[in-house]
Amino acid sequence: MSIYAQKPWLTSYDKETPKTLLPYPNITLHEQLEDTAKRFPNNIACIFSAQLPLVGRKGASYTWHEINDAASRLSAGLADLGIKKGDVVAIMMPNCVQFVIAAYAVFKAGGILSATNPTYPADKLAHQIADSKAKVMICLTMFYETFKGIQGQTQVSKVVVTNIKEYMSGAARFLFTLAKEKKTGHKLDNLRDGDVWFHDLLSRYKAEDQPKIKFNAEKDVALFQYTGGTTGVSKGAMATHQGLVANTMNVQHWLHSDDPSRDRNVGAIPFFHVYGLIAVVFFSASTGSSMIIVPNARDVTDVVGAMHTYRPTIFACVPALYTAISNHPLIRAGKADLSSLKVCISGSAPLAPDTKRTFEELTGATISEGFGMSECPTATHFNPLGRPGKNQSIGTPMIDVECKIVSLDDGVTEMPLGEPGELILRSPNTMTGYLNMPTETANTLRDLGDGGKPWLYTGDIARMDEEGYFFIVDRKKDMALIGGFNVYPNNVEKVIADHPAVREVGVASVPHPEKEGQETLLACVVLHDGKTVSKEELISFQGKKLANYEIARRIVFVKELPKTAVGKVLRRELAKMVADMEKK
Repeated sequence: MSIYAQKPWLTSYDKETPKTLLPYPNITLHEQLEDTAKRFPNNIACIFSAQLPLVGRKGASYTWHEINDAASRLSAGLADLGIKKGDVVAIMMPNCVQFVIAAYAVFKAGGILSATNPTYPADKLAHQIADSKAKVMICLTMFYETFKGIQGQTQVSKVVVTNIKEYMSGAARFLFTLAKEKKTGHKLDNLRDGDVWFHDLLSRYKAEDQPKIKFNAEKDVALFQYTGGTTGVSKGAMATHQGLVANTMNVQHWLHSDDPSRDRNVGAIPFFHVYGLIAVVFFSASTGSSMIIVPNARDVTDVVGAMHTYRPTIFACVPALYTAISNHPLIRAGKADLSSLKVCISGSAPLAPDTKRTFEELTGATISEGFGMSECPTATHFNPLGRPGKNQSIGTPMIDVECKIVSLDDGVTEMPLGEPGELILRSPNTMTGYLNMPTETANTLRDLGDGGKPWLYTGDIARMDEEGYFFIVDRKKDMALIGGFNVYPNNVEKVIADHPAVREVGVASVPHPEKEGQETLLACVVLHDGKTVSKEELISFQGKKLANYEIARRIVFVKELPKTAVGKVLRRELAKMVADMEKK
């Protein structure tokens, strides 16, 4: 029996963590919500901070009964707009109460949710919405005109529109209307013919008007999650209701909270990405816990203020946000208290040792790193909470996740313990495939003839140690060939990021300026405020930990790095960014 078939990671699980949860229930996401609304009707579901905590006022809050009731009424409205089982509804909004209501309304109506990043450029928005074949769009007022400009390139026939202030507290709504609504682009007086206001749809129907639809959660697709496009064209990963329910159950058992219904979860990472959607929205809806909703994670003052005011117990975010919080004046001055945190989760990008160390020293919390994909939404690996996490490890496979490392040459031969290769996996939450992309699906999901489900080829180079902990080496497509040697930019980034003057760094292979047909490494470096370091010093610093051929010798200092919405550095954009800088 191979080392991977023996599943050595099971011996590393916390004693409270079950070895399996099979068989998973054949229930839908909205049935999960409805059960929570019955068990915990008066538990707070959503706390909408709306930038008020820092001036001493409380934001608006809504119970699980209220969220479920609104979702049922909106689902009836979507049905009257023509949504039938299997139809796609797009959502174009940041984190807000309306997003939560709309998502579950889509499920209750039998629809498939396709949430899009509202900050995307128009051509990317048009491609994604057209590819999904969405029939209805639900958006904020501030994005209405943007969408109307591309609607003709899509199959959307109706637009449902809401103003973000509709779910603010009375004081916040008044201040927003007076000072910000028009200035920030939220004010919209009239809709085009055929479009409808969100609150008008809600007012027309009762909860019992919810459509009566039969579901098969094991087979019915609930979500089209478009990948971030870090390695090419964005692809729509298709996830079933049962797969998404299974992942919420997996996360819940992994965290093994004494009473999950009393937890408070920070909702700062985008809900339009599976990380935020599952780790915050679906998780909270499955446990009866509360979401502290922050519309814009880039507003770090709002994030810190909301956390200080509402005392969260769970915080799932990305390394860039941990860095930003650590550098915030309120944290540095000890004026914001984050001591309520019990579990801090980092994902979507590698967690630099300095980022982890600094945040933990300033807040007293401990960050545990994990790993997940849009193709396996959302979590597949996590460091067990009951023991110290291994430095720079994504942890062990989670409950019922099978993993192995295979050769980069043939994609089949299992690599020995500790040797790098491609990480492949299969789990209850693996996607059914990519929407409209049969070739890409066949390349990613492969049947290895072992009698089980197809294996998902992640495209990540990884290794496993003797205790079943996995370590990401790099993306397969990002691996560079320098002087005949394989070089992993991720490893170089970790070394540079450990320099005390460096806040963030992105490394990519680029054509060598002097040696035709060869590559070299480009490092784009963001420094801490008030810190300085020379290019020569950074080259020398790398030389203490890297082989000569691994050193990034082309170093450019930049103000910020190009990233996806969930904080992954867009390495393919680095060379273009530097070229644009040099032209100016």
